[in-house]
Amino acid sequence: MKHRAFCRLFLLALVAVFAGCANPNLVRVKPWERATLAGYAMRPDRDPLHTAMTEHIFFSRETAAGGRGVGGSGCGCN
Repeated sequence: MKHRAFCRLFLLALVAVFAGCANPNLVRVKPWERATLAGYAMRPDRDPLHTAMTEHIFFSRETAAGGRGVGGSGCGCN
């Protein structure tokens, strides 16, 4: 009984997700707007000092390091 209810709920959630993808009113990026979005100011790593400070704060609060393409995480045993 629970398995059947879970399957129905999962199927309903799946339909809701894919129904949102089929919406024709989604925001589309025009070809002439792509240069603005690819600009230097839109890069998340444009300021190395800010990136380093953010990583330090995250490490201090979450006691985790890495996650940005480099190894290491968790308790720092590595």
